Amino acid sequence: AAELEYESVLCVKPDVNVYRIPPRTSNRGYRASDWKLDHPDWTGRLRVTSKGKTAYIKLEDKVSGELFAQAPIDQYPGIAVETVADSSRYFVIRIQDGTGRSAFIGIGFTDRGDAFDFNVSLQDHFKWVKQETEISKESQEADTRPKLDLGFKEGQTIKLNIGNMTSKKGGAAKPRVSGSGGLSLLPPPPGGKIAVPPIPPPSSAAIANHVTPPPVQKSSNASNADILLDLDAPAAASKAPVSATTDLWGDFSTASSAVPNQAPQQSNWVQF
Repeated sequence: AAELEYESVLCVKPDVNVYRIPPRTSNRGYRASDWKLDHPDWTGRLRVTSKGKTAYIKLEDKVSGELFAQAPIDQYPGIAVETVADSSRYFVIRIQDGTGRSAFIGIGFTDRGDAFDFNVSLQDHFKWVKQETEISKESQEADTRPKLDLGFKEGQTIKLNIGNMTSKKGGAAKPRVSGSGGLSLLPPPPGGKIAVPPIPPPSSAAIANHVTPPPVQKSSNASNADILLDLDAPAAASKAPVSATTDLWGDFSTASSAVPNQAPQQSNWVQF
């Protein structure tokens, strides 16, 4: 796992000053005013990198990039990186070589913003380390807990009652009432009655197929008399004399003479 870890760059600052610092004589902390700030012992470039959970402060040459010293950091804030009491631009770091020897030196930035970036890069890295540690701890605790077995045992069955399914509103689903004629009617309201569909009127085909019963026949004597009367009636009517007058205007003359005391009319018309 250590071989698969890659190194990432957290912060790069092109100008950094390195100072030799006197040993600390009390517990009050380091003070930058005790250093020779106008005469730094070395000047170069600073890079902050990380590999896994460990951060590294690397002091390199500006031109060639050759490593001058590096300080591995396992915890921040801690003994590997400390701030000074009288300035925010200066820090004390613990450098180590490959043989296990270590020494404390002072570093300082000309710009206050560079010092701020350096401090924040270390804080962000170790905040991430803390979160990773908590996550891995929770996962280990979850693995040690007994797992809940929700599977069916051999021969175990489950029964589902489909008939008691609830509707969307949360109530039980009501069955539909099937009325006459194959129509599906909704259930009546509480306390109501089911409305019976009206009977359709008889169709024209049924009226056409209706048979009228034959009339009741009368007695033979009455029927014979009626038949004779029916036969005599046209004959009698045919024997009646028809008075035909040759004078078509006679009726008009008779009608005019029958009117009494009628004054004669002066007219050019001929009187009939």
